[in-house]
Amino acid sequence: DVVETQEHYKSRWRSIWIMYLTMFLSSVGFSIVIMSVWPYLQKIDPTADASFLGWIIASYSIGQMVASPLFGLWSNYRPRREPLVVSTAISVAANCLYAYVHVPHSHNKYYMLTARALVGFGAGNVAVVRSYIAGATSLTERTSAMANTSACQAVGFILGPVFQTCFTLIGEEGVTWKLVHLQLNMYTAPVLFGALLGVINIILIFAIFREHRVDDMGRQCTSINSEGEESGVDQDTEGNIDHVAVVAINFLFFVILFVFAVFETIATPLTMDMYSWTRKEAVFYNGIILSVVGIESVIVFMVVKVLSKRTGERAILHGGLLIVLVGFFILLPWGKKLPNIQWQEIKNNSIPRTISTEMIMPFWSSQAMHLPSNHTVEPVGCPVTQSWCLNTPMIYLAQYISSDVLIGLGYPVCNVMSYTLYSKILGPQPQGIYMGWLTASGSGARILGPVFVSQVYTHLGPRWAFSLICGVVVLSLLLLEIVYKRLIAFSVRYRRMQE
Repeated sequence: DVVETQEHYKSRWRSIWIMYLTMFLSSVGFSIVIMSVWPYLQKIDPTADASFLGWIIASYSIGQMVASPLFGLWSNYRPRREPLVVSTAISVAANCLYAYVHVPHSHNKYYMLTARALVGFGAGNVAVVRSYIAGATSLTERTSAMANTSACQAVGFILGPVFQTCFTLIGEEGVTWKLVHLQLNMYTAPVLFGALLGVINIILIFAIFREHRVDDMGRQCTSINSEGEESGVDQDTEGNIDHVAVVAINFLFFVILFVFAVFETIATPLTMDMYSWTRKEAVFYNGIILSVVGIESVIVFMVVKVLSKRTGERAILHGGLLIVLVGFFILLPWGKKLPNIQWQEIKNNSIPRTISTEMIMPFWSSQAMHLPSNHTVEPVGCPVTQSWCLNTPMIYLAQYISSDVLIGLGYPVCNVMSYTLYSKILGPQPQGIYMGWLTASGSGARILGPVFVSQVYTHLGPRWAFSLICGVVVLSLLLLEIVYKRLIAFSVRYRRMQE
């Protein structure tokens, strides 16, 4: 039998490639500023603290969580070009707003919060992208297409910090275009570049993207967004979705995104505390480290496509969670050496009342000879306002890098396997709203992750923060064991295809 015409096949895959690009740009919109949010926030609004940083990072995910089900529902009943163009336009406008958050004379941190929330709202198109790819690929193409989608997302996470690292060459002051009150520096140039990429994406959606759909066998169908759908695929109404499996994947995906959000958020504050890096050094070095980890992730995506054909998606998901668990276990403080204490709080007598003078005197005396006489020099080290700095061993750089490598290996495996299993469990019916809920669960994790780690890390330290993360991953492994046999494709469940 002729599955589809050659012309339909080429057009279908051109549209899928546009979805890959959209996914790439969505992740760039998040990662292009992730390493510089904290130092930029400190610069434009000194009243902002580490706790507010958590809300800044989380605001992106709040916007995405609200938008994902809406865009997913929209894509079930209308041409997908509509939610794709609208969401991308919102992201472009939000990036431009971010470039101007330094202009107001007060409340700058709230303008930054709004800008990041709107960028996240625009990123709700991830649900549209995933649902389109699920409907435009056969069951045998699905794992590869989902892996490619996640690879494009990972490349976005790679190039985002790379762009940020390159833009650090402009410096914190940069140049000012007084006519439009635009300050082009290492903090604003990346988002303006992201806005330009968004405009290009809109043009390509209009020029190339077309609606296509095939069934699990690869047979051409009328798009779910068109009226008068052909009855060639009657299996749409035959059989019910396994909602236990759906809920389980949503929970597992929540955990996966939660731990990765913790990993992303804590990178800059952790390295500034542990290794006495300045704001610029933290942005630069973490950008390099995360770029290398991102390259590792892309390689993992390519390997997963081949490996899944031999072992199946469930086994690979199990292995990925185990690797993530080991990555966070390594990140626990194990040594005896304490981090350097930031001198400025001691000098300014801004020590919390819960910390006695006797506690800090040994640290103060050991560093007193090395204190800069110029008060305008940026303070570095672990701030004494975080009381755990005085008794928690430092995390060695080798530990940090090893953890980065392991998490960079486990996260992409879990990410692509979750999406692949989810789309196969849902079967041939329109998946927009379901993909919206999956994306929303991931966004919820990105909300709670930064807030959780910013609070626990600030008040209790890395030992408590990473121990709790290990416990959450262990719970997710137990859940996976319980529902393992239910995580099978819709067509396999109803014996229309063999696993």
